[in-house]
Amino acid sequence: MNGNSQQASDPVNADKFVTSCQKIMKILMLNYEFPPIGGGAGKAHLCLLKEYAGKNGLTIDVLTSSPQPGFTTTQFTENITIYKVGIRKKNLHYWRRSEVLEWLFRAGSRYCRMIKSGGYDLVHAFFGFPTGLLCWKTKRKLPYIISLRGSDVPGYNVRLGMDYLILAPIFRKIWKSASLVIANSSGLAELAGKFTPHIDIPVISNGIYTGRFYPANDTSLHQPIRVLTVGRLISRKRIDLLIKATAVAKTIDFDVELSIAGDGNLTEELKKLAADFDVSERVKFLGRIPAEDMPQVYREHDIFLMSSLHEGMSNAMLEAMASSLPIVTTRCEGVDELVANNGIVVDRADAKSIVDAIKTLAEDKQLYEQMCAAAREQAKNFTWTAVANKYLDCYHEVINQESE
Repeated sequence: MNGNSQQASDPVNADKFVTSCQKIMKILMLNYEFPPIGGGAGKAHLCLLKEYAGKNGLTIDVLTSSPQPGFTTTQFTENITIYKVGIRKKNLHYWRRSEVLEWLFRAGSRYCRMIKSGGYDLVHAFFGFPTGLLCWKTKRKLPYIISLRGSDVPGYNVRLGMDYLILAPIFRKIWKSASLVIANSSGLAELAGKFTPHIDIPVISNGIYTGRFYPANDTSLHQPIRVLTVGRLISRKRIDLLIKATAVAKTIDFDVELSIAGDGNLTEELKKLAADFDVSERVKFLGRIPAEDMPQVYREHDIFLMSSLHEGMSNAMLEAMASSLPIVTTRCEGVDELVANNGIVVDRADAKSIVDAIKTLAEDKQLYEQMCAAAREQAKNFTWTAVANKYLDCYHEVINQESE
């Protein structure tokens, strides 16, 4: 955690929580990825746990993964325990099918033992698959809710096209048997609705800690223009588009410097692409940045870029907005909720369109400053405390239905 004193606006006030149940509510959470493994879903899960830390009347057990073989138990707080099933993970930010199957096999037996002895009221699964599969197998013993995160929704990830086709019947059974299926953006809910139009899918967005992520004292543009993208270096993120955009900018003598924060299976391929386009000196591969250092990374840049083909709701975009960075993004799920007068949505996903959007901001100081201010204000609408309270309402709703 960042030790900066500005975090003071974000601490959880445990006194505000009053359970509607007479007994302690006990929740089992499942997530096949959790920091340092994975991306936004693990980060979102961690933020929820921080909100629930010390909550009166609430006990949480988390079953997740670890990149090293073995089984470990961590007491996160007095009321939250994290159980990690170790697997042979090759890359922290990229899941091979063999690794997913290994986690399912190893976590499945542990999950069954926890269900038998845990006395849980509810299971909350992050991802409809693979974690939702475990819940579905015990649906007669315990109700469950699913948080859809992106890749677990058919049509979201091009790489998983055949997997979606094969697993579609299982996905439908998992979703149908859930007490609630929740998406993290209206765009993802719409995509999920095309797959299962008979299921009502509410939206609970991601949140942001505006006390950790805040603007630099000086928000004037640097020279060269410093643009930043943050995320896993995988095909869905289309980082190649941003590298090509940097090359296009170079050809028109528009001085742009691209920073790429993150790691993934395409790292070396993307470095080669930068060399092939002769922009290695203009493209910085920052690698995986520790969470406590990310606020400063945002403050050192001018504009945030995202080029994802699909995105549930981008945690990185929210962090950038809280840091007063205007957004330039290709159109995808989650964008409509986040980008209004605080950025530019590029409808044509090509390098020239991205460069044109960056130039629009860079060449109009008034517009740039307006979008900096609007980004910060928009971010204030998304708090993890509100997200956590919405999920608590869902827990109570499901548990009360089960007790009737």
